[in-house]
Amino acid sequence: MRSIGSPAELERRRFLAVQRVSEGYDPQEVADFLGVDSRSVRRWVATSGRGLAGLAARPAPGRPPELTTTQEKIVRRWLADNPIEHGFATELWTAPRVGLLIEEEFGVHFHPHYLTTWLRHRGYTPQLPRRVAREHDEAEITRWLAEDWPRIKRKARRRGASLVLMDESGLLMAPLRRRSWA
Repeated sequence: MRSIGSPAELERRRFLAVQRVSEGYDPQEVADFLGVDSRSVRRWVATSGRGLAGLAARPAPGRPPELTTTQEKIVRRWLADNPIEHGFATELWTAPRVGLLIEEEFGVHFHPHYLTTWLRHRGYTPQLPRRVAREHDEAEITRWLAEDWPRIKRKARRRGASLVLMDESGLLMAPLRRRSWA
């Protein structure tokens, strides 16, 4: 299994191990210090006997990332912003929206299903947004609770009626809350 670290860091670690063993340290001590197996240390020492080129760093396996580290930081900064600031109609970040911005800005196309995985690996999870009505007015709500609500309850009590509070959200087929990457 490949150790964690950049190729340059792994190369530095190999050279350090060879140097420590040549200074007289036991391979097991060096392995414990570097957090690797002692067989790796012995293999590096044997390889260095044929020349230090055998300890040189090799590129990391796998396909190179489509976005640079800087571009990835820019995308993360976008996710901290409000989607409306980027020209979208609602305040929900979705994978297709993130993909559209990446394609417009960097010219790299990501499939929305892949972007879902990409976002999850970077610590973003689908969230249900907190809903606040545009017409929400705290002062008006306080006034209504202080003046109108007691009057309505008194009137219902005098008539012997029951009050039923109901809104249309329970009657819709589609949910009002949607998932968003935020």
